[in-house]
Amino acid sequence: MAKFYISVGEMAMMKTVERIILKLIIVQFVFLLITQFFFHHMDAFPELKQLTQYEGVTDQNFTELLETFRKNN
Repeated sequence: MAKFYISVGEMAMMKTVERIILKLIIVQFVFLLITQFFFHHMDAFPELKQLTQYEGVTDQNFTELLETFRKNN
């Protein structure tokens, strides 16, 4: 079996890349939270809110779903 050795310099470089990727993930998550707050709580786009209500995305239609399942049984 072939053995692969990683030098100390390569390990240091991999740890640096891992730290950079982790920081990018954290920054992206923070921006996601900020934009979600901006869109939903600050009412940034009222047209978007009206569209979701018109399309019925925000409605609670659990009873219709249950009635559909009951008819099939």
